[in-house]
Amino acid sequence: MAEFIKIYEDKPSEAAIQKVVDVLRNGGLVIYPTDTVYGLGCDITNSRALEKIAKIKGIKLDKANFSFVCSDLSNLSDYVRQIDTPTFKILKRALPGPYTFILPGNNDLPKEFRKKKTVGIRVPDNNIALEIVRKLGNPIVSTSIHDDDEVLEYSTDPELIFEKWQNLVDMVIDGGYGDNTPSTIIDLSGYEPEVVREGKGDIDIF
Repeated sequence: MAEFIKIYEDKPSEAAIQKVVDVLRNGGLVIYPTDTVYGLGCDITNSRALEKIAKIKGIKLDKANFSFVCSDLSNLSDYVRQIDTPTFKILKRALPGPYTFILPGNNDLPKEFRKKKTVGIRVPDNNIALEIVRKLGNPIVSTSIHDDDEVLEYSTDPELIFEKWQNLVDMVIDGGYGDNTPSTIIDLSGYEPEVVREGKGDIDIF
């Protein structure tokens, strides 16, 4: 059964963040808040945890389109091919923010993702998510959690999320009500930025 932990976004407790990081380092799965919808994440370096998330989502790991949640743009070069100046300027202007950017992956991607030509990068504007990634020291692989409700596509109430997911994950963070609009996905792997999905976030800045 998962642990349910309250963390305040305006001042995340260091001890609470450390607890989350310990769970991730031990191969656990965590549901955490972002600046859009709640996400399900694990440590990018933990193969077993990656397999667990793929299994929950009912997909093969090498076919999965998970996002890499980073704390800033400095660790992008670990996973993404050389970015040109116009692309970097777009990222700098939009992040942290409610966007997922699709970028060409490089050869240093974890082995589970080597077959993929592109990766989705996220730097959410949410202190809880950013502090977790900073303290962990590497990105978390993440996917949105969907709701079975036909009206609401995404779960927003942490207590309801906990009720539904407590036997599937190791920890659920209560960071307040989530949003029910996902991130805007922008493909930057071609010549021109292309909007793949319009979600939260202004697309006019591109």
